[in-house]
Amino acid sequence: MRLIENRKAYFNYEVLEKFEAGLKLLGFEVKSLKGGQGSLSGAYIIVRGGEAFIVGMHIPPYQVKNTPGDYDPNRVRKLLLNRKEISEIAGYEKKKGLTIVPISVYNKAGKVKLEIAVARGKKKYDKRQAIKKRDTERDIGRKLRG
Repeated sequence: MRLIENRKAYFNYEVLEKFEAGLKLLGFEVKSLKGGQGSLSGAYIIVRGGEAFIVGMHIPPYQVKNTPGDYDPNRVRKLLLNRKEISEIAGYEKKKGLTIVPISVYNKAGKVKLEIAVARGKKKYDKRQAIKKRDTERDIGRKLRG
């Protein structure tokens, strides 16, 4: 079950490869995510010192009055990956023109997982082409129904 999604990821980027990662979260962050709160827009993944982190992910507190006073909803969170995956992602990060973006946060066997993708940014004309294709498919679907 998908908890939150980065809806603009497939529109702004061409996805090359996907990975599944665990997230190191606090208890009330997990409750907040399971409640459907949170945002992945503007978030990205970095690799520093042999560890992967997600930057820019916003998770509001589950209950504002019960959260610690020093809680930052935009803090950097650690990703749980094995060494092989981290080294592979670090190699992609060094290549020019590629970025690592989060696609969605979902529940798997009681654990909160993050789907990340190695992606290349789309040009403006590619985005226009995608909009045109989507509109024509919508028009065809309407005519077939009506």
